[in-house]
Amino acid sequence: MSKYNITEKKEKEAAYRSLVSPRLMDEMQEKIMNIIVMQKKYRDKDYSAKKLAEDLGTNTRYISAIVNVRFHMNYTSFVNKYRIDEAMSILVDKRYQNLRMEEVSDMVGFANRQSFYASFFKIMGMTPRDYRLKHLAQHPAMLRQPSRRRRKTAE
Repeated sequence: MSKYNITEKKEKEAAYRSLVSPRLMDEMQEKIMNIIVMQKKYRDKDYSAKKLAEDLGTNTRYISAIVNVRFHMNYTSFVNKYRIDEAMSILVDKRYQNLRMEEVSDMVGFANRQSFYASFFKIMGMTPRDYRLKHLAQHPAMLRQPSRRRRKTAE
């Protein structure tokens, strides 16, 4: 029946999630948001869940449990969400119109263009290039390049 052997994903309940008290979860959630979002650690390609756990004086299992319970995603998806949010702003910002996708990818913390494209497509349902083109099509004034003066050449 099923050519691709696709099965419905079952929601797993990890035992360690219930070991973290709601009070501790609130406190850690706030600290995680401060580090990842306010300090913009999502831009750091090497900032892993392990480093976050070290910065917070805890272990990766607690980080994983808190991110899963409070944000309903894993650590990588959580970080990539903020990377993609910033990338979307950059892609439609007139000041960054001439940046290549590799440059945008690097600015927001992706290790490579392929990861950037995959994450962007997963979240937005389109490629970053398509997102930029769609936005530019809706705002044609942004397509016009500022005119540059030509220097007169000595003849």
